[in-house]
Amino acid sequence: MIDTNVHLDTATAPLAGLTVVDLSTTVPGALATMFLADCGAEVLFVEPSGGSPLRELPGWPALGRGKRSVVLDLHSESGKDSVRGLLRSADIAVTTMRPATAARLGFTPDALAELNPALVSASITGWGSTGPFKDYKGYEGLVMAKLGILHGKRQTIPRPGPSFVPTPFATWGASQTAVHGILTALFERESSGLGQHVEADLVRGMATLDTWNWFAELVTLRWPDAFTPVTAFDDNGLPNGALIYPLLVTPTKDGYWMQFAQTAPRLFLALLTELGLDWMLTDPKWAGMPQLDDMALRIELWEMMLERASSRTLAEWQHVFDTNPDVSAEIFRSPTDALSHAQLHHDGRTVVFDDPELGPVVQPSTIVHNDGKALTPPRSAPRLGEYQAEIAKSTSVTIDGRSASEASSGLPLAGVTILEVGSMFAGPYGTTLLTDLGARVVKIEPIGGDLIRGLVPFPEAGGAKVMQGKESITIDMRTPEGLAVVHAWAAKSDVVLQTYRAGAAKRAGIDADTLRAINPNLVYLSAPGYGTDGPYGNRPAYAPSIGAASGLALTDVPDATEKTGSMEEIKATAIRLYAGGANLSAQADGISALAVASAILLGLYARRRGTPMGELTATMLASSTHALIDRNLDYQGKPQGWQADPQMYGYSALYRLYPASDGWIFLAAPQENEWTALVKAMQPFVDLDQDQRFDSAELRQENGEALAEVLTDAFATRGKDAWESDLTTLDVGCVAAAEHTSEWTLQSDEFFEAGYSTLAMSPVFDEHRRLAPVTTFSRSSTKAEGGCMAGEHTDSLLTEIGYDDATINSLRERAIIE
Repeated sequence: MIDTNVHLDTATAPLAGLTVVDLSTTVPGALATMFLADCGAEVLFVEPSGGSPLRELPGWPALGRGKRSVVLDLHSESGKDSVRGLLRSADIAVTTMRPATAARLGFTPDALAELNPALVSASITGWGSTGPFKDYKGYEGLVMAKLGILHGKRQTIPRPGPSFVPTPFATWGASQTAVHGILTALFERESSGLGQHVEADLVRGMATLDTWNWFAELVTLRWPDAFTPVTAFDDNGLPNGALIYPLLVTPTKDGYWMQFAQTAPRLFLALLTELGLDWMLTDPKWAGMPQLDDMALRIELWEMMLERASSRTLAEWQHVFDTNPDVSAEIFRSPTDALSHAQLHHDGRTVVFDDPELGPVVQPSTIVHNDGKALTPPRSAPRLGEYQAEIAKSTSVTIDGRSASEASSGLPLAGVTILEVGSMFAGPYGTTLLTDLGARVVKIEPIGGDLIRGLVPFPEAGGAKVMQGKESITIDMRTPEGLAVVHAWAAKSDVVLQTYRAGAAKRAGIDADTLRAINPNLVYLSAPGYGTDGPYGNRPAYAPSIGAASGLALTDVPDATEKTGSMEEIKATAIRLYAGGANLSAQADGISALAVASAILLGLYARRRGTPMGELTATMLASSTHALIDRNLDYQGKPQGWQADPQMYGYSALYRLYPASDGWIFLAAPQENEWTALVKAMQPFVDLDQDQRFDSAELRQENGEALAEVLTDAFATRGKDAWESDLTTLDVGCVAAAEHTSEWTLQSDEFFEAGYSTLAMSPVFDEHRRLAPVTTFSRSSTKAEGGCMAGEHTDSLLTEIGYDDATINSLRERAIIE
């Protein structure tokens, strides 16, 4: 852990010299501008006279760190004039207003571009600025309910129905896709001299986090008889999926819960051997294990593994982890406990800053590290209005007499080549996102292809999402000839991404020193699970184990680890914890992939503006702690923040799930200024205005259970779609909760026509619907391509670096390429 009170010089940070005007009022915007501040930008945080509501959050000391506060009233002409003055000399502006609000206040994209043609403006909304949902309230609970995330997490609770999800998955997705847009627009501005407007939203930000479920749903929609998708456990608590065994969730003898990470065949064998069950692999009764068709055998195997694993104490298991590199598990930690993880300490990714008002504040360091160090030192959040004098310093900027609307830029990353040496999802999907922006990605795959391609029992469905827009070469880079090909491509690339465990890149001959000796201008990013060295650097990392270690799982099932009694109770708890950390639509893989894209874009922009960086690192574990930065800080007097009720309906009577007559709705009207609209909307069904228990915000909080009972009775009288229609018409946050996965929702006609998905071509799926590019630009274009087959471009990629047909045939005959 780094303990420092020193304000080190940030002049050499990658975004030093840039000015950001932060008009955001919600966490997605605060996370985006925190990233920019962490990278050295000067962030002017505009607040109302009473202070931003973000100051009330437990994570404020991190969300506000390094920023400077300016108090201005956006509803007064003088306040808006002062903001316009700031914007005239700014490089970046960030807003979280709904489109109608931006228009009313005069901060539309066109108005901002006219004010400052060099400005990169970014808006983060709930639903986007176009389409049928653009005027819906942008609360995260509404987005996750309508998409189906709450339905997908239903096994985190024992009661029937969807479960509220406290982890801010959509918030994280929107914040990072906004960062992608900002950095890409800055990159393009270095050539054109012009800014532009970029947009990100919670819907598409949420949708990035899915691994392969999109294409599993596509197969079932198009070819319903091809295979039957199954959840890990059915709704009766019986084991369905084979992954529950290598990803075993178990208590220890002394009451700790652990998540194993043994997905690779050799790792699963190591776990079976440790449990004394390796004999099963040669017993005809268990043929095909862990893929078993017989339910009785599935249950028997599960119970045998649980019994043996839970017979050891944590100390006994820790000895195994210390002595056997092929067996690994993580304790389920709370978000705050996660910051004491040994790997985070080793990497300097947990820092302590002595805040002048709060005292020592424990928090994550910058999400990207440069040559093993944070980009900037920890800094305090601003006192309210402490930078007020800055509003007098604004000046006008003119760019070549042109307006930003006069020039289009094409694909903003056109000409950028990324060499990807990694597998699965957490790192590689980060580069997939950049193909939509025009980057060329050359993917190095082993003979037979990346493991992710075969994780769904339908050809290519497992890897289709992560392969979108890429060119694949299958090669044995353990051979000198194969490694020479990788080196040749590194020589003509702009970026190298590698995701190997500690030491593996050096052993493979693709470490930063080796490749930058070949190409000194490379942006080199290591994106391992844990780190490039350290106590956990050699351990395998999978989304469920990172979810356990970082606090993601326990955020969604906060009470689960309290029970370790009978076998039936253990199994019930294991199901809940598995659902908390291994859900395909919302997990650590997607969170980490977004951070990878942010890191690559940061490196590209820094290089373009003449401040190249060293070896960059973004790890799954560290990225996941950043997604929980609104709740994992530790300091004296830390406010409790919102807490979900024990039944996981929501945070309060005015922000929660309710059963309707034909399903469920999610109500989001937690603000004082939303009460009047809710009372009016509910007037035909219940007279809330006449109930003295609800006469003030304080009384409504004090009588929250009574208010929930009243609303429960009212909402049960009508269908969910009627409630959504009527309440949203009156600008009350309410949606029907989907009862299918979010990937099914996003491929539906309604969401396709709304622009959240688009058409692409694939060698397997032909024309199909895929997630639309998640960031949009006012001048630059994007594209949406389908996936590629393993080795589809091997010959053409070899030809491009000078290999002739005879040499290529020789490589193939010797099984160096496929």
